Amino acid sequence: MGSPAAPPVAARGARRRRGPLTWVSRDGLSTFVFLLPLLLIFGVFSWFPILRSFVMSVQETNLVSTPTFVGLDNFANVLADPLFGKAVANTAYFALLALIFGYPIPLVLAVIMSETRRFKGLYSALAYLPVVIPPVVSVLLWRFFYDASSNGVFNTILSWVGLGPFPWLQDAGTAMPSIVLEATWAAAGGTVIIYLAALLSVPRELYDAAEVDGASIWQKIWHVTLPQLRGILFITLILQLIATAQLFTEPFLFTGGGPANSTMTVLLLIYHYAFQNSLGGDYGMAAALSIMLAVFLGVFTAVYFRLTRSWSTSS
Repeated sequence: MGSPAAPPVAARGARRRRGPLTWVSRDGLSTFVFLLPLLLIFGVFSWFPILRSFVMSVQETNLVSTPTFVGLDNFANVLADPLFGKAVANTAYFALLALIFGYPIPLVLAVIMSETRRFKGLYSALAYLPVVIPPVVSVLLWRFFYDASSNGVFNTILSWVGLGPFPWLQDAGTAMPSIVLEATWAAAGGTVIIYLAALLSVPRELYDAAEVDGASIWQKIWHVTLPQLRGILFITLILQLIATAQLFTEPFLFTGGGPANSTMTVLLLIYHYAFQNSLGGDYGMAAALSIMLAVFLGVFTAVYFRLTRSWSTSS
């Protein structure tokens, strides 16, 4: 084959003459003007704090006295802190419990709701209702439910069948499972809606063919529904794992990290460094731990998508 023909001289001249005036005349300036507020807001409230965190992570600072450059000492101090290992273990424990109990529940609810013929909109609204409730309100409501006395809501209900009373948040063995229960209730509704939307894209012909072959409801779910939702399932899994690694509101309001640091999480430890260590806090250690968490989540997400790329796209 011959070499491709060279572009016309006029076209080459037009490309050479393209400059700032051409860009402005083609609505480039108006596009930039419309984007400028967004870029400024994003830069001030997103990128600047990130860059500031990197700077603070190599300083000893409480935002009051003059900061001192300490290099990687903040990272070393975080790794040497006994609370760091405890916080990582507690966060991993919460992620495990949330994965075992909180991950399949939205899928089960979505499948059941998709099979209903009446009041589907009402069920969807009820499932999403906990997401609308502010997290602080949800936690305060569940603290009332978790009253450890015999007059507590949950203990009263369990007493009808001869169980309890249970200490719930006051015991190191039951505090984290109690938080998982509330967090699952509060966050499951959004995932249910995602699954319901994904189920609408599953071809009805696949269910009809499976029914002709005599498949039961469980066989249709296993061989039709789950394979068709494989990509969505992988996405929601990584989102849940990232969310569990950033657990803060529930342990902060429920227990403050207790009892006996059994609910101390990584994000709660960052708060502890910044606001509860000393006068003004140790923002250097807090920033160092924040960067360690961000790097871990970034690497974990990249590895996760690398390993599941073929699984999530294969039929």
